[in-house]
Formats: sequence, C-alpha cells, structure tokens
Amino acid sequence: MSETFRNEWVENVDVCVVGAGHAGCEAALACARLGLETVVFTVSIDSIALMPCNPNIGGSSKGHLVREVDALGGEMGKNIDKTFIQSKMLNVSKGPAVHSLRAQADKADYSRSMRKILENQKHLTVKQAEICDVIIEDKTVKGVVTYTGTTYMCKAVILCTGTYLKARCLCGEAITYTGPSGLQAANNLSAHLIENGVKLRRFKTGTPARMDKRSIDFSKMEEQFGDERIVPFSYSTDPESVQKDQISCWLTYTNEETHKIIRANLDRSPIYAGIIEGTGPRYCPSIEDKVVKFAEKERHQVFIEPEGLYTNEMYVGGMSSSLPEDVQLKMYRTVPGLENCKIVRNAYAIEYDCLEPNQLLPSLELKEINGMFCAGQFNGSSGYEEAAAQGIIAGINASMKLLRREPVILDRSQAYIGVLIDDLVTKDNREPYRMMTSRAEYRLLLRQDNADLRLRKIGHEVGLVSDEDYEKTLEKERLIEEEVLRLKSTTVGASKNIQEFLEKFGSSPLKTGTSIAELLCRPELSYEALAEIDPERPSLPEAVIEQVCIHIKYEGYIERQKHQVEQFKKTEKKLIPEDIDYDDVLSLRLEARQKLKQFKPLNIGQASRISGVTPADVSVLLVYLEQQRLRKQHE
Repeated sequence: MSETFRNEWVENVDVCVVGAGHAGCEAALACARLGLETVVFTVSIDSIALMPCNPNIGGSSKGHLVREVDALGGEMGKNIDKTFIQSKMLNVSKGPAVHSLRAQADKADYSRSMRKILENQKHLTVKQAEICDVIIEDKTVKGVVTYTGTTYMCKAVILCTGTYLKARCLCGEAITYTGPSGLQAANNLSAHLIENGVKLRRFKTGTPARMDKRSIDFSKMEEQFGDERIVPFSYSTDPESVQKDQISCWLTYTNEETHKIIRANLDRSPIYAGIIEGTGPRYCPSIEDKVVKFAEKERHQVFIEPEGLYTNEMYVGGMSSSLPEDVQLKMYRTVPGLENCKIVRNAYAIEYDCLEPNQLLPSLELKEINGMFCAGQFNGSSGYEEAAAQGIIAGINASMKLLRREPVILDRSQAYIGVLIDDLVTKDNREPYRMMTSRAEYRLLLRQDNADLRLRKIGHEVGLVSDEDYEKTLEKERLIEEEVLRLKSTTVGASKNIQEFLEKFGSSPLKTGTSIAELLCRPELSYEALAEIDPERPSLPEAVIEQVCIHIKYEGYIERQKHQVEQFKKTEKKLIPEDIDYDDVLSLRLEARQKLKQFKPLNIGQASRISGVTPADVSVLLVYLEQQRLRKQHE
C-alpha cells in the first residue's frame, strides 16, 4: 500500500468506476443496471460525457461501434438520438459493409443529458473526487482512495481515466498542466499504479481551434447538409421521433500559403521541437503532421462544424495543431472563409499516461490484478466510440465477475467491439488505436445495420436489454426470414407486361420464368420498384426491407464469409494451457517465445495475431500442444 493519506471515513460499494467520460458512463450504467452498488468518480461533475474534441458521434467504422453498444444495452446511441443537430449516413455510394452513421452533437446538451441519466440511475452514485490510489492486496483489488483521504472499499475497480492522468496541454512554447478543456488533471494515480506493477506509457492527442461563428464567411465554403430521412442510432428510438430540422456544416480547404506558414514555424511546434514525449494518433494527425508527411498534397479538407445550438463556437475539423497562438491565427486566416476569423479556444496537444494494453485479458481485466478492469483511452485507444465500446464490456465483465457468471468476450467474427479489444490485447500498439472498417476481416457480416441481430441476444442474456426490446428483435428476425423465403419462392414469367416492366428500368428481358429474388439481385431493380410486379408484397418496416435486400443481393459473399468464420472459430477453440512454459517449446524462434510470454494468449487464434509470431511459430506450437495432449493420455 502506498503512503496516500487516508482518513477514517470508509464507504462500502460493489464497483468503483474511475472517470466519467464515455467509457466511464457506459461502465457505470452497466454495473448499476445489473444491480451492483456502483460509484463513478470524476474530477469534475461538469465533465461527464464531455466531448473535448470533435462535436460528433459515429462516423466511418465508429458508427458500427455505437450501434453495437446500443445492441448490448448501452446508452450512447440513445443519448445522441436525443441531442443531435445533424445526421448523415456516410459511404452510401459504397457497399453496405462500410455504411456508417454520423451525427453532429450539441456538445453541452449531450453532456447534460448523459449526466441526468447517471444521476437518476438506481444503484449509481456520482461523486466529484480525484482517485489517487487503488488498494491492492495479494494482487486483488480491495478499494480506492480519494485525494481527500476517503476510502471506498469495493470488489471491482474500472479505470476509465481518459486523457487525465498526469495530463499536460501544449500550445507552442506554453505548457499548462491540466486535462482537456482546462479541467483538472489527475496527477496522483499513475505513480501508485506503477508501484503495483502496472506498466504505463505516454500518448498524445490534439484538438483544433474553435472559431467565433460571427467572424466566418460561409459564402466561400461548401455547405454540407444532413440526410433528408434521418436514421436513428438506437434500435429503441422511434425513427419518426428524430425527423427534425438540422444545422448545416461547411467544407473548405487549406492551400499552399497555409502550408508555407506551417513549414516556416515547425521549430516552434512542440511535436517537432521534441517537447512532446508521447506518440500521437496516425489516423487523426495534426495539420503539422499532414503538411510534413503528405508534402505532395496541395490542400487538405477543413470541416467547419457547429458545437451546439446555443453557442457561436465552430469546430475546425481537420486542423488540429499545437503551434503557438500567433502562428495558429496566421495559419487559419489563410483558409477561404476564415480570413477574418477570431479564435475562441486555441488548438492544443494533450499528453497523458495510459496503459500498455497487452496486460489485459479479453475481458478487459488486468491479468495480474484480480478485479481491476480498464477501458477507454486509458487502454491506448482514441475516440469517444472506442471508449464507450470498451466501457460497456468492462462494466459487463466486472459485473459478471461479482455475480459469479461467465465473462462476455466478443470475438472478431461477432462484432467490431471484438476486433477493437482483440487488437488492443494482442498487438504492439505504439500509437493511439483508432477503429477502421479495414481492421475487420468479416466486415460484410459485421455491418452497422445488423448489430441488433448479432448482439441483442447477448445483451438480453446479460440483463441489459429488456424483454420487450428483445422480443422486437426476434420479431424482426422472423419477418426477414419470411420475406426472403417469399421472394425466393415467388416467380414471374416472361410475359409481355414483365418484359415491358424490365425495359422501363433498362434491365435485360427474361428468356424464362424467374423469382423476384433473382430480379432483386439486378442492380437497376430495387425492392420498391419490384412492387409493381409483386402485388402480394407485405407492408414491412424499413429496417426489415433493408436486411432482406442485403441478404439477397450479397448472399453468395455472405455465405463465403460465414465459411471463413467457421475456420477462424476452429483456431479460437484450440486453447493454450495457462501453465505452459514456452521455453519448453524448443523450435520456437526467440522473438515468438518472448512475445508469447509477454501476451500470454488464451488460444491459438489469439497467438497467431500477436505481432512477431509467424505462421511457422504457430505450427510449432500446435505440434507441441498435440504432443503434450498425447503424453497426458498415456500417463
């Protein structure tokens, strides 16, 4: 135990959640909704579900995560449905595997709404306090200690510290030792975690400036509208309830003058001056990084996005920076429409402590500390959605542990959440991890439109999805199956009226009879268009029709991917004994042996995905395990 000051006041609860960002909110709600007495700590009540960076939820691949969190019984999707100011389905010109919903949020409203949900949740207490120590005895969590010395004894702790641990913000030569948006940093917990053998690393992220709307000339920018028909994030939200007027966003671009100013001042950037120790996100780089690493590009996109309905602050998406304030102003004022801009909040980089996630089990419990779970940016990821996804899994699994039930571990074939967590615990992530559709091998199966069909059952079995909501999913499944069967069994002949119908849509004529399903596979024919020659078509919800069309149009590809999943499952079922001594596996390469000892994979599939473990190493390991199995049979 560290020398943290402790007074005599002791509280007893089941679960302590440290941090009330997007991970902490989902973790705390999951535990409380499963009946466990839970307290969630935050350095500021006003920072609950804070959006310190981009003012949106979802986006490419991230929309998948939000839908999956919702399918499991989480809150993020419901909350953004109540507080969005613009909504858009991205990538609609491409296949359904990469369609992703993205909604601009009213930042203040989103935070206020989530705070209200937490404050009114049964079994959940919200407490403003900095946690400076975790009590650990015999490698088991026993409680936490606040900065003021109060001890909370508990059976599980979930660390969701975000970017607050030993945080410092950098704007040119100016360094302030605060968390995001000027909030108090958590400066005491890191040292105590290290004392208990937890390995930390230093990461950084950044955010662009916010502009005064009145100083922007929108006539020089391209207006970006939301969708005419809004699709909600949550499967529990009535689609009609989210049809409302939306606020526009705007698109503009940097130019050579912008890049010239940046290049001339790189020596004043903390990133390039060597002041920043942490590694930044590859897939969300600062504008300095973009100009240096993509020198051949003449311009970069800049999105001007409103931060809310009741503020003039506009977010300058695509221009994160840590350059000094005077350089920022010069740089931004070269962008069309921003020539006379006034900065409300400077851009800055933030550096913070986070976990080396290879210390985690797939349940998000630390391998070496019983009862300590971790989620969100503390695990080395980036983004609100990645945080929420880890938060709900950590909350569920902390609860399952205390309720003496099996943990919920989603694999790569079940969910983007499974891909996210598997990547965190099996790969050497030397930069903040961001979810992308390209990371998911089975993305045709893991679409954002079918998250309820994939995960609602698990959410219901856990206890976070109500009987009513689960019944709706079962009814949806039934309607989909019935309609697919009907379309496959309903045939039309090569009659004159059918040929005329096909000609009208530029579709080739029939030589013989065919099914409606076969016609639906033709790209020029839609489900709605085919209603003209399908008088028996039932009236179905839009979500059911969407699933029916995807199932029929992509059936061959889907079946092929299901076969790939079967092969994947076989490797996941080949378990590796906990007591294995990799030094006994003589033919393993030294690097593979070191990595296997470090990551301690649970099965052959997980071992095969560890950086530095080759297929040849996996073959050697399989032979060794088979030899051990045969030896035990003969003993």
